[in-house]
Amino acid sequence: MNTTPHNGLVILASFMVAYLLTMLPLPDWLGLLRPYWVAMVLMYWCMALPHRVGVGIGWLSGLFLDVVYNALLGQHALGLALLAYFTVTLHQRVRVFPLWQQSLTIYVLCLIYAALVLWVKGMTGHPPASLFWYLIPTFTTALCWPPVFLLMRRIRRGFHVA
Repeated sequence: MNTTPHNGLVILASFMVAYLLTMLPLPDWLGLLRPYWVAMVLMYWCMALPHRVGVGIGWLSGLFLDVVYNALLGQHALGLALLAYFTVTLHQRVRVFPLWQQSLTIYVLCLIYAALVLWVKGMTGHPPASLFWYLIPTFTTALCWPPVFLLMRRIRRGFHVA
């Protein structure tokens, strides 16, 4: 197997772009539609390279996301670690699905992630004002999955990340 030194940097760069897209200032109405960029990148790498990206990376990504959102430390970490666990467990099945079925799977996994974060927020006394608007990003994440998947696959193949 031919691995080049920049393999890990490509993975790190994709997470950095996801964090930048997460922190990008948007109008309030458009911010409600923001997909879970970090979760999408994490799920892609867990499906493509489950031996390199897994629960530990999900936990670290979530901790950094907690800092970005100024949230209770560990709430997104727990959600992304669970998301990574399910993705690594199901990766052999999901990878062979057509893109529309992958999007449905991503939608369900993001619903689990959002429900877990919602549960922690509710336990700490910070429930969202509207459940509908809270769950919209799960839908937009599923809609964004096909182009993000194709772009990430092109990047992974172009840089020979293995």
